[in-house]
Amino acid sequence: MSFNLLEFLKRNPLLEELPKDKWVDLTSDQKSEYAKDIFDLINTAYAPIGGNINYKSAADVLGAEADANYEVVNIDDDPEPDALISYKEKDAGKKITALGHDGEPVSKSKSLNKMASLLKEPGYYLEVSGKLQDILLAKGAPVVKDKDLIQKVLKGKTLEFNEDGTYQRFIGGEKHTKTLLGKPL
Repeated sequence: MSFNLLEFLKRNPLLEELPKDKWVDLTSDQKSEYAKDIFDLINTAYAPIGGNINYKSAADVLGAEADANYEVVNIDDDPEPDALISYKEKDAGKKITALGHDGEPVSKSKSLNKMASLLKEPGYYLEVSGKLQDILLAKGAPVVKDKDLIQKVLKGKTLEFNEDGTYQRFIGGEKHTKTLLGKPL
């Protein structure tokens, strides 16, 4: 009797839980199973800007970023996720912390559209800048300009507010200008 990898993959219960073209929140077991895939998707998405500061290896998915949740979608013929959105539960709702994709145009589009869609729902928010900010604004993501709300959402952070509703803060020892998008609670 020979081993048939395709048949094994079809019977693997974790892989069966990723239906085609449907966003799924990963369970803890699935997060462990897909840790390398999660890292690879995030790494691919953030490669043009030197990587994601919070994800240096697949170990971070279960280590430094163990409190993150992952919504993934499988859109091609293999059973692994092709795009993802990561978020963390905070007092103000679900803070989107990363996106990921396999580099294919359809996967990039799926992750960006999902992020923009979530930001229009109550309880989702994101700190953003640069090209991603421009894309999300073009997709209609709401901007938070209320200084009191921004300070409440980012409690404990030292912020310098700009006239245009953006703010500056230190991240990883460097000063960054950010915009808060979404509908925090």
